[in-house]
Amino acid sequence: MPEIILKNIKKEFGNKFVAVDDLNMVIEDRSFITLLGPSGCGKTTTLRMIAGLETPTQGQIMIDGVTVFDAEKGINLSPDKRDVGFLFQNYALWPHMTVYKNISFGLENMKWPKAKIEERVNELLDMLKIRQFVDRYPSELSGGQQQRVAIARTLAPKPKVLFMDEPLSNLDAKLRGEMRTELKRLHVDTNSTFIYVTHDQLEAMTLSTKVCLMETGVLQQFAPPLEIYRKPHNLFVADFMGNPTMNFIPAAVKSSAGREMDLEFYGIHARYVSEEPLSGDAKEVILGIRPEHIAILDEGKIAATAYATLPTGMETTVRVMLDGELLSAVVFGSIDYPVDHPIKIDFTGNDIVLFDKASSNRIGIGKLIIQ
Repeated sequence: MPEIILKNIKKEFGNKFVAVDDLNMVIEDRSFITLLGPSGCGKTTTLRMIAGLETPTQGQIMIDGVTVFDAEKGINLSPDKRDVGFLFQNYALWPHMTVYKNISFGLENMKWPKAKIEERVNELLDMLKIRQFVDRYPSELSGGQQQRVAIARTLAPKPKVLFMDEPLSNLDAKLRGEMRTELKRLHVDTNSTFIYVTHDQLEAMTLSTKVCLMETGVLQQFAPPLEIYRKPHNLFVADFMGNPTMNFIPAAVKSSAGREMDLEFYGIHARYVSEEPLSGDAKEVILGIRPEHIAILDEGKIAATAYATLPTGMETTVRVMLDGELLSAVVFGSIDYPVDHPIKIDFTGNDIVLFDKASSNRIGIGKLIIQ
């Protein structure tokens, strides 16, 4: 399986609009990479440049040791010479062909022997669990079934890399959940490298071996999803990953020594103890606290009120009013507080993130001790 290397990739469109700016990334063999970010961040453009459907303005792309694009040397291999498969958002199945023909059509054009085509199609029918639909036409299939056929057709020529551009966005919520499971299994079964575009951070969290999170064409962080969740590089990353989103609390630095800071926020005095050296000499910081690290306890040290309670069965989101500001807490199980009910909270765990307010970059991760 191939390693994909992107060096100093830049893409400009008309009027000097920069869609992707100086992107450097190494996509390892057999990885499942998600290109994640809000609309217009450059994730689809990045995917299309690797696939050869878009030409970068500058930089270099290598797949499996072969240079497929080099702006300086004038190298730009066409998509059919990059040994990649592309799964489109709308499936792009031939409506007049059966499932079998949709899968075999590309192989026939590639002049595969008939016996090999039949063997490969049968292998994919079993792998994608669509054998019972072999003689049906796309109009006779559900969205999820069409999706499986589209995946089978893309995998048929055994591409080294499979590109997917928001392939689940047309499915309902239940089917999206089922297809996530199938895609994760498929990644293991095929031993292929998957590169997947989405704006849905839940898909990125559940599917990826690594997430490439972008904003306005600039790479913000490239790391395993749980690392991004726990150790976001900056406020944008912290805010984008997680649902409910991270709570951000402005705090003033009263003193700082080594890995510890004395902070004041909402009239509360606290000591912050970082597990990593505190970088910089910030006077104003922002505490990033995930909802699961706000505990509602009878013995909690901070008085607050329950602004609203949103039970979902397995867990409950409690909107907490603290000194006129709203925070989100997540509690396992079902509870339901009356509106404006007095509660006590505490900040728990060792994953409270500290950001420099001026630069928005992370400067520490650790625990908060209320004084």
